[in-house]
Amino acid sequence: MNQRKILLLGGSYFQVPSIIYAIQAGYYVITCDYIPENPGHQYADEYYNISTTDKELVLELARKLKVEGIVAYASDPAAPTAAYVAEKMNLPGNPYNSVKILAEKDLYRKFLSENGFNVPKAKGFDKLDDAYREIGNFHYPVMVKPVDSSGSKGVIKINSTVCLPSAFEYALNYSRAKRIVIEEFVEKKGPQIHGDAFVMNGKVIFCYLGDHHYNERVNYFVPYSTTLPSEHDNFVLQEIENEFQRLIELLQIKQGAFNIEARVNNNGDIFLMEVGPRNGGNLVPQLEKYASSFDMVQATVEVAMGNYEFETPIQKRGFYAYCVIHSDIDGVLKEIQFSKNIDKNIVEKHVFKNPGDMVISFQGSDATIGVLLLKFATRKEMINKIEGFENHIKVIVGDFEKVGNI
Repeated sequence: MNQRKILLLGGSYFQVPSIIYAIQAGYYVITCDYIPENPGHQYADEYYNISTTDKELVLELARKLKVEGIVAYASDPAAPTAAYVAEKMNLPGNPYNSVKILAEKDLYRKFLSENGFNVPKAKGFDKLDDAYREIGNFHYPVMVKPVDSSGSKGVIKINSTVCLPSAFEYALNYSRAKRIVIEEFVEKKGPQIHGDAFVMNGKVIFCYLGDHHYNERVNYFVPYSTTLPSEHDNFVLQEIENEFQRLIELLQIKQGAFNIEARVNNNGDIFLMEVGPRNGGNLVPQLEKYASSFDMVQATVEVAMGNYEFETPIQKRGFYAYCVIHSDIDGVLKEIQFSKNIDKNIVEKHVFKNPGDMVISFQGSDATIGVLLLKFATRKEMINKIEGFENHIKVIVGDFEKVGNI
């Protein structure tokens, strides 16, 4: 009996769970990206050195191999490619144009504005001169972002036009499309909200939202942790889910995993800041499986193969968090030390760097040294340990001992 074939775009550490699940489920697993050394490829039945953002080459590969499903697990750059291939081959998936809108921030902001969502004033640019001509129409502070980067890379906040040239260049360096978006800063009430949702047959069947935490010593805009559940009240969380449901209906989204970042301003208005057409990174799907009965990995793979039926009741429970291990500074990693007080909370420990490896300051997800999945007895314990991690972990870099670089 021939195995059904599935193409998984990417083989990074955070994509390994989807590859292993697909193998264990009995599928013939094919992976591709331009990094043969990525750890996920060792598990696949076949690997091809093709960029996950080259949609035409990936389509050619998918047709040649006659795959029956395609997944861009935890990957913003690959999500439009997966949608494009699925659409061209009539495989389970979502409209390519809709996924493209979600994946490119200027298109997303324009769509939100045209459809009555709360949205900061925003516009995309590919030339600095054009940005200069229109920056006077914005109220400072503003955010300057690549339209298509992930992991908060290339994001910067400026308070003056004097800062525009350097911010523009910085953001543009992280954009594959070579476009940036300028948007007015949204002041938030309470923590920024973050989590994953899953859609089946055009309906949200799972949504679990927590709160982001930031290392303000290094970068105000790169989260190092999400704590579950959110401290925001249930009314706010339900309104976010309702707005997300309205969004996917307008975009004619049918299925799959989505990563949500939302803010509530001082007036109580809800902003869907980002809706990524993919699973969350930093092992968020694994965290949410601990914190509920929902298996996001299984759901993502099976729905792409057209045979997933949701049956498991969701039971949100306990207090959980992921925490990114990172350094405040560039240097050579010497040692990571964990206190006994945090050891008892660790459910999973994933460390990607070894002593002697170079590490960089935590300016984006590419500076990740490792990820912890943690369980706590109470919310108070969770918040105290996540916000006071300097008491529980030491990342020693070079000749400098940095306490609490998480």
